[in-house]
Order: sequence, then structure tokens, then C-alpha cells
Amino acid sequence: MTALLQTRTLTRRYAGLLAVDSVDMAVQAGRVHALIGPNGAGKTTLFNLISGLEPPSEGAVLLRGRDITPLRADRRTALGLARTFQNIRIFGAMTVLENVLTGLQPRRTVGLIQTILRTPAFRREERALVARAREALEMVGLSARAEAQAATLPYGEQRLLEIARAMAPEPALLLLDEPAAGMNPAETAALAGLVRRIRDLGTTVLLVEHDMGFVMDIADDVTVLNFGRLIFQGPPAAARQAPEVMTAYLGQKMAARLAARARKVVP
Repeated sequence: MTALLQTRTLTRRYAGLLAVDSVDMAVQAGRVHALIGPNGAGKTTLFNLISGLEPPSEGAVLLRGRDITPLRADRRTALGLARTFQNIRIFGAMTVLENVLTGLQPRRTVGLIQTILRTPAFRREERALVARAREALEMVGLSARAEAQAATLPYGEQRLLEIARAMAPEPALLLLDEPAAGMNPAETAALAGLVRRIRDLGTTVLLVEHDMGFVMDIADDVTVLNFGRLIFQGPPAAARQAPEVMTAYLGQKMAARLAARARKVVP
């Protein structure tokens, strides 16, 4: 079965630093796939390479089997790839609804003259886009805040607004960069439910996250990076037990100590 997303020997160098080192990753359709690793492992750099914000030094990115490596970020978006960021990027002076509508710009088909004259074609398209934006807001629980100024939303709702904007064009693949960062436990639990709903609606999710409880709760598959290299890919339960993953997070001595302790308690 061909993966929805593949990276092939994907590499990114910055002068003498090898941030991403020959990563071969496969993300299957209809799954929640978590990309984890210690600080500095290269996770966000890999996201940037996949989304087209940075060019690779070597290797390729494939979406539905198509090599999208030469394409700009906007072209990748048009092909069904959407993304959020670690640092919230919303238009604070615009309304919540207007923010989501910015994510639907690639769907606009009417020309400048039709827009200026507000022709019937423009009005039909505008109604359809607003309806889709409201659907995205309803999905994340922000329908009642549609006319509020985005800057007035609390932090957790601003995170949800970013997800609504990314989901508005109905992407095939959604990249979430630390979506639970800064959220309280109740908000994190609600976010977990939202990510599952997104998956169940048919959008594949690839996420970077440091909250291991969150990851283990929602991920179907896990890829682990350390110093830019892929050290594990498989189910979350196996990642928890993998010696190379424990060493990456805890250090060699602590990982060996915990492994020895586990052997002692096994009947």
C-alpha cells in the first residue's frame, strides 16, 4: 500500500550542522501519526521540509506518490497539505470568521473584476466559502465566536482557530506543530477528541508534540527522531519499550537502569 506521505533520504544541512539526516518516513492515510524526539531532534525542521518552507539539501518528499520536492508551499497546499505552527499565527485585528476565510483563498475562482463589481458569480462563491468557514468553526467548537475579534480569544481558542483555518480547505494531510503547547489539561483532552474527529472525517494527521500522554492517547503510529536521524517507526506501545527511544530521552545510564529494574519485576 502506497503511503499518503513519504520522505526519502530527506536531509537538511546548515553549514556544519546536520539537522535532518537521511530520514525515510511513511505516513499512512487515515491515521494519526506522531513525530516525537528530544529537543533539537530535528522535528520542526522536518515539518518545514515537508510543508515546503525550506528546501532539502538532499532527498525527496512524496504526496500520494507524487514528488512534490520542487513545489512551493502554496502549491503543496493546493494539493491537499495544510499546517499549523508552534507559535500562533492569526490575524488579531480580523474576526474569527475572516481568519478562517483566509485559509480558503486557494478555492477562489472569480477574477478581480468580478470581485470589484460583486457580480452574481462572486456573491455565489462568497456564500459558499462563508458556509464552509462556518462548518470549520463548528467542527472546533468556535461557532459562537465567529464575529469576535481574533485577538480577544483566549490562548486555547486561538489554537483551535488555527486548526479551523487549516481544516477549512479540507486537506488530505494536516500537519500540527505542537498543538497542545500551553494548553491546560481540560483543553488538551478536548484537543485529543478533536484530532480523532479530524482523522475520522478522512484527514490524515501528522503531529509534533512533547506531551507524551497526549501522543500515546491519540497516535496510531509514531516516528522518533534523535539528532536528526530516524531511530524508531512503529506503534506507540512499542516506542515506549524501544531501548533506542529510552536512551534518546533518558540517556544511556538511566535507560539501562530502568531496563534492569523492569527485568527484575518480570515474573
